Amino acid sequence: MNNEIKQLLKPEILNTVSGLELIARIVVEGFMSGSNKSQTIGSGQEFSQYRTYEPGDDLRQLDWKMYARSERYYIKQAEIETNITVKFILDASQSMSYSENGISKVMYAKIMTAALAYLARKQSDTYGLFTVNNKKITTIRPRFEQQQFIRFLVALVNLETEGTWKRDNGLEGLYDYHGKEMILFFTDLYDEDEDLLNFISRLKTPRNEVITFHLMGKNEMTLAFDGSFTFQDLETHTQVKVDAALQQKQYAEQVNKWIHRSRMWMLEKHINYELVLMDNSFETSLRNFLKVRKTILR
Repeated sequence: MNNEIKQLLKPEILNTVSGLELIARIVVEGFMSGSNKSQTIGSGQEFSQYRTYEPGDDLRQLDWKMYARSERYYIKQAEIETNITVKFILDASQSMSYSENGISKVMYAKIMTAALAYLARKQSDTYGLFTVNNKKITTIRPRFEQQQFIRFLVALVNLETEGTWKRDNGLEGLYDYHGKEMILFFTDLYDEDEDLLNFISRLKTPRNEVITFHLMGKNEMTLAFDGSFTFQDLETHTQVKVDAALQQKQYAEQVNKWIHRSRMWMLEKHINYELVLMDNSFETSLRNFLKVRKTILR
């Protein structure tokens, strides 16, 4: 994580719209400056030719450089139409408040979501946001307009974790589909009775793409502690006493098996699984995601 971002990860800065927007821009533009080719969330597009503007054409496709040279309006035509609807869904249950090295899962998810929405906006995709727990569902319907990004960031800044994951009742609105969609779901996969897996399964249709970002901390994966500790479940408040040194190996094996099962279950359903390690920089997580996108599109 670069020093510029570290300096911005202060609550008084991060918990503001301008602070979150600045971090999103730094993450995306810092990553893009190190890339030889333009990276996109959608399926990519290849420029084909210009044609004269006609009434009713999408003004976003106007080429202003051509206008400056010729004083005539031209539309860029592409061989492959790329604009899609990108839906971001965040697990806002209390377990997402788990933190390591001063940053929580939900904050990591907020920054990744803001960065990817920034990228979607740059490539003229429609995008929206849904945050979910059993207390509240926040909805920013997918749109492409000037104020959408500010609405989006305000919802992220105001998001607080509480309660548990919401069971299926009340989630029907998240299964609405309109045209070509990609759904990005950020979660820690902690639930009861596989509620989250059932939800993820229902998101997938033959017409869309679903990518699950599974957030995990390094200590959380390895139980990297010395001595005996009493751990408390953030949602149920159940406590368990553990001798970390004695149970470390068995614990790590169980976590790895759980991750492997989750990955294979999703792959069988044509759902993309992305393990996000919180000790990685935001740029690294963004790069890993775009690598997955490139693989899918080959």
